[in-house]
Amino acid sequence: MRLDKYLKVSRIIKRRTVQTKACDAGRVVVNGKIARASYDVKVNDVIELTLGARTVKARVVSVNEYAKKTKRL
Repeated sequence: MRLDKYLKVSRIIKRRTVQTKACDAGRVVVNGKIARASYDVKVNDVIELTLGARTVKARVVSVNEYAKKTKRL
């Protein structure tokens, strides 16, 4: 699955256009290397996002084409 789609499905970044811009700006790093939006995400990849002053680090546990929304109480 493409990196920009994975970020959307996993709900790390909500909009795919924002994800693509972040990748183009070099703010997304996968396994220590700057990644493009077309990068093919695999299990056990480590994704680091720098958004403003905040850095988010996540490990890919599974790759699913879609995710079910959960109900909030």
